Amino acid sequence: MSTPQRINTVEFGEITVVTFNDSKILNEQEIQELGQELYDLVEKDGRKKIILNFGAVEFLSSAALGKLIGFEKRIKLNSAELMLTNIRPEIYEVFAITKLTKLFEIKDDEADALALM
Repeated sequence: MSTPQRINTVEFGEITVVTFNDSKILNEQEIQELGQELYDLVEKDGRKKIILNFGAVEFLSSAALGKLIGFEKRIKLNSAELMLTNIRPEIYEVFAITKLTKLFEIKDDEADALALM
């Protein structure tokens, strides 16, 4: 299997925690691969509770944000839950400016997110 893995997943019971392998999510092909891996969690694997841990992410392009919005829509279509965590202040600022803080449930750290799911 030569498909690059853009994410890692860890299971905590019925909760799937996703971490990102790329610190900068910029390249269009990488964003498409990332999106497909995320979509597959919900659509192929049937995961219902997903936490995206952004601890390793230093930069997200606007295209990556668009992919996250698309993922959020698929989450809702599949009656799943999504939480974002460990977002750096400079990235959180972009979420706040673009009003994505109203779309996504965001927690400070993974432990908070796990406790609330």
